[in-house]
Amino acid sequence: MNKYLNGIRAVFLDLDGTIYLGNELIEGAVEFLNRCKERGVQRFFLSNNSSKSVTEYLEKLHGLGIPAEANDVLLSTHDLISWLGDEGVTETYLVGTEGMRSMLEEVGVSTQSSEPQYVVLGYDTEIDYEKLATASIHLHNGIPLVASHPDMVCPSPDGGLPDVGAYLALFKATTGVEPSHICGKPNAGMILHKIEELGLQPSQCAMVGDRVYTDLEMAARAGVVGVLVLSGEATLDDLEMAPQTPDIIADSVANLFF
Repeated sequence: MNKYLNGIRAVFLDLDGTIYLGNELIEGAVEFLNRCKERGVQRFFLSNNSSKSVTEYLEKLHGLGIPAEANDVLLSTHDLISWLGDEGVTETYLVGTEGMRSMLEEVGVSTQSSEPQYVVLGYDTEIDYEKLATASIHLHNGIPLVASHPDMVCPSPDGGLPDVGAYLALFKATTGVEPSHICGKPNAGMILHKIEELGLQPSQCAMVGDRVYTDLEMAARAGVVGVLVLSGEATLDDLEMAPQTPDIIADSVANLFF
């Protein structure tokens, strides 16, 4: 299966369910990253999970013994910030964590506006009823909705936990509003900007992840090698209905780059 990785110069690695699960490393993940380094393959950590800031992700990676710098981390929040900038949006009401709030505020986006241009929905692990109610009132008043990513569940050792997709279903049931735009994977721009910056071709890069509808879909859209690992959300049964077939299927990253 590793023939598809011949000539690969950079790998984009999902985190939840691919490198770690909850607060535990996937077995063999560190050894895999060491093999990347030995082969001169650049690695980037990519996550739709917008509940943490880059600083918080770095703290977690360092705590797990994985060396990383800020430029190594690409989040759906980055894609969201880019989209808001393109749309000229500076006033929002955020349903998101303090970590996500800090990233938006750092680039001049207000997150608690009384007259928002958009309701912004992220993976809010600090969610409360006041946020849900305020956001719902804005949506009832015609304020459009944008989401950081489409993931229905966040993988954990105890099973899937409600993610942005589940919150979107709640807002749809409550207000009838669908999001005007959803950022993050599977949007190819999540990695194409970095590939161009590196001076590489998509065929020289691989996307490794545990979700069919985000990781594999983005790999197909971007034209990179798609690697599905079965250490997180996806199972082989999911592939029966999947529009894309991965180039590689592995139990985990422990089986890659041999």
